[in-house]
Amino acid sequence: MNKAHFLLLLISLMLFSCKKENESLPRKTSGKINTISVIIDDQLWNGDVGDSIRNKFASPVIGLPQEEPLFNINQYPVKLLEGFMTDTRAIIVVKKGEVNKFEIAKDQYASPQNVFHISGKTSADIIAGIEKNAPKMIQLIKEAEIAESQRINGQSHIDPKVISNKFHITLQVPSGYAYVLHKSNFMWLKKEIIGGNTSLLIYQVPLSTIKKEADLITSIIKMRDSIGKLYISGTEPSTIMITEEAYAPYLSKITLDDKETYETKGTWELNNDFMSGPFINYAIVDKEYNRILVLEGFCYAPSKEKRDLMHELESIIKSVDVLKR
Repeated sequence: MNKAHFLLLLISLMLFSCKKENESLPRKTSGKINTISVIIDDQLWNGDVGDSIRNKFASPVIGLPQEEPLFNINQYPVKLLEGFMTDTRAIIVVKKGEVNKFEIAKDQYASPQNVFHISGKTSADIIAGIEKNAPKMIQLIKEAEIAESQRINGQSHIDPKVISNKFHITLQVPSGYAYVLHKSNFMWLKKEIIGGNTSLLIYQVPLSTIKKEADLITSIIKMRDSIGKLYISGTEPSTIMITEEAYAPYLSKITLDDKETYETKGTWELNNDFMSGPFINYAIVDKEYNRILVLEGFCYAPSKEKRDLMHELESIIKSVDVLKR
């Protein structure tokens, strides 16, 4: 074999090896944020089973002024379980079978991906499976969508030093945001969008600011309103930002960066003005720095749907990492 033939054979083997390696790698998931694919035959989708799926996965998002679905749902018949719909990050496969079964398959068709398989002998069995497992499914889908948003945010973000020097944290804020206001214990960043804007607040208050248990929600509202009075107002006098009184905020306890955190979702308004919108507030109990670290996102976009705007803000906030002393 002469040198030319040997080199040709070597190159062919290398190309074949690379091709095989690429084929073994999982496809990357794609698709819009907060969108899921449901693989189910039309007969089930148009009946009680479909109603159960819609009631769980397209229920209204809490804390928004208008009703918007938790997820957008694209439905496909079982025979079309191939092609582009298998590249979505969340897939729910529902069908009748000989046994009642619920399974979660990770990265079955692409990566990262959750594929939920639900089967049952009857429609009632399938509905029971959906009802039982929906909370876990929703949690996994939400976590994956937050992770995807954080991946996108990480591709281009603002210089983190300004925030870390003031608050001893790292935070993944996309480059579309600009600093609006700096104070000793307060920072306001804003991003202009078509038809409105989204805002991110970072501030810290003493640990004693939030009272425990019975006075918890009252303390958080009082804290928010005091910050609004100091720093956030409209163009007219006496138009400070306050928590909207007509709708009670939703409060839950979570863990964020391994710290006890109070998550509050509700709506804000400008006093004596027409402007309003949703907010999401995270009060992190940070004993190491002897403070309540508050990260809040809110938006003003009267002509736009607000679910995905708030989702972006939530993904920014949940990227927080409190630096060690």
